[in-house]
Amino acid sequence: MMTNGVVHANVFGIKDWVTPYKISVLVLLDEMTISKRMTLLERRRLNKLILPLQQGPDLTLRHFLKTVEECSAETAFAVKLRLHMMVVGELKDMESFFDTLPNPFSDAESEASKTSVVGLFMRHMLLAYNKLSFSQVYKLYTALQRYYDDCLGSQPGPPTAPPVDADMELSEMELTTPRRCPLSQKQAEYFLARQAYLLKNDENKALKPAALQEELNNMLKFNPDFAEAHYLSYLNSMRVQDVFISTHSLLHYFDRLILTGGDGKSNGDEGYGRSLRYAALNLAALHCRFGHYQQAELALQEAIRIAQESNDHVCLQHCLSWLYTLEQMKGSDSSVLTEDSVKMAAHFGLPYLASLGIQSLVQQGATGGKAANMLMDALKDTDILHWKHSLSELIDISLAQTTSIWRMYGKSTMALQCAQVLLNMNSLEQVDFGVQQNNTEAFAVVLCHLAELHAEQGLFGASSEILKHLKERFPPHTQHAKLWMLCDLKIQFERAMNDGKYHLAEPHVAAIAALDQMEGLYRKGLVMKAQNQTTDAYRLMLGVPEQALNILHEAMEPILAHGALLDKGVGRGLEQAVQTLDEAAAYFSRMGCKDRLRDTHYLQARLHHALGHTAQRNECALLFRMVDQELPPARANLANRL
Repeated sequence: MMTNGVVHANVFGIKDWVTPYKISVLVLLDEMTISKRMTLLERRRLNKLILPLQQGPDLTLRHFLKTVEECSAETAFAVKLRLHMMVVGELKDMESFFDTLPNPFSDAESEASKTSVVGLFMRHMLLAYNKLSFSQVYKLYTALQRYYDDCLGSQPGPPTAPPVDADMELSEMELTTPRRCPLSQKQAEYFLARQAYLLKNDENKALKPAALQEELNNMLKFNPDFAEAHYLSYLNSMRVQDVFISTHSLLHYFDRLILTGGDGKSNGDEGYGRSLRYAALNLAALHCRFGHYQQAELALQEAIRIAQESNDHVCLQHCLSWLYTLEQMKGSDSSVLTEDSVKMAAHFGLPYLASLGIQSLVQQGATGGKAANMLMDALKDTDILHWKHSLSELIDISLAQTTSIWRMYGKSTMALQCAQVLLNMNSLEQVDFGVQQNNTEAFAVVLCHLAELHAEQGLFGASSEILKHLKERFPPHTQHAKLWMLCDLKIQFERAMNDGKYHLAEPHVAAIAALDQMEGLYRKGLVMKAQNQTTDAYRLMLGVPEQALNILHEAMEPILAHGALLDKGVGRGLEQAVQTLDEAAAYFSRMGCKDRLRDTHYLQARLHHALGHTAQRNECALLFRMVDQELPPARANLANRL
């Protein structure tokens, strides 16, 4: 996408290829060529760094030296020292540096040979430098002095030897603050491509929303028609749910795309129409994201109309996919639309859309109570499609969805295995920009499942560690942070309920409802029921106790086999008498569920009394009294409820 930009280097104010930053890179390359003390590991790390330094945007000297220091502290010190000697000397010192550089044309055996990456860079630098007039060379030297002084000029005398002292350290502010200097065309395209890739695969490594927007605004001041910058602004605004800027940027992107003829497929009238229909489609997707269903429907109708006039079947299939998505978001039954979308996508050879449709049908089937084996068969068919076409993103989504379904149907062991498969699977996508794994929604979903599964088994320490990892991997400002926030609140709610601290559980209900209305409503009913507010709680209830009893009998065996410790304790209550109550008490004790533990001790005492086990009865009665004294007095005990 970024290769279609029409931005020229002069637009950004860069007239010469030689810059102070490029001179710093050249000093590093020269040092790597002549150094004999560099270890093999250090040289390997620096070799990996060469291309990003050459092709990436200009860095501040402090950031540049910090990057080199992470690979080789001694080399960073040598580069810093050579730059210092150059800027505190005279103009002839910089000229002497260029005169003593290895000749890429003469020495084919050195790292600076004309066919190597280092040699090509040196060749460009030497050719550009030799074309400069004397006045331009002088301006370059003064720019190099300012470049050095801006970061390190306050140091008296030459730099000290490594280990590097505090002046070499970079603060988080310096790493994330946008640069004020203009960019060349290649640098701008690299910057936009890198940030777009990070937003998709590892948002945590991208610039913060405010910093990225400031950089984009600075870029657009020099070239307002840079379409790709407008599109990245749209993606960045979606991160923070800014409806105004995201809509504004999206419309500007398509306006510039049409004006510059940058449509990748075609030009002329057809290119103009294609941009219009995809603009309407993207606008519909944006309104869906913000819950503006009426505006989304109008934009979809416009996209469908233009696509039909142009006989664009691919665009029509995308429109149909968003149409059934919109119906689902509105709470309507969209199964017929989804099935039609899957059939048409398969007919036109669009496996990505066909697979998305099947996954949507599986989700609808799960919430509708369809048999688990039918859903798993459907997912198995989509997995074959994913691997056949190497659809890496959909493979991740499918594994996350399978994990969710196993958990929904009470198969905790299978859910754990599915989650581990995804977390330990290598991505099929090419690794770029230092991103080693996808920090996508699918990964966030399975990690949340793992946290909840561990909490259900009473392993709260492990659950906390998983949540801590989630918070580091998906910070609060990222788009998937909502998932772990909801997961954390649900776990806190369950712990408060288990401890009988309903006054602590109530605030969590409002917080959960803010993230998920249905989850909040369900938990509000649980709190009311626990507080004996049966009249109010009866309004979440469906009023079909016979059906509830049938479901209970069907669910008993899976709960005992795969359920949480709390569910196991509840399920075995009175059916297996003393032995089962002992096991239930152990479960409740591990979970810290004092309210239910008290009820269990009460039942144990009654059973032992009926059986004539006086010693055991007295022991259980003592345990009951000890737990009862720890709980709030307003809570009705089991005897009253019976």
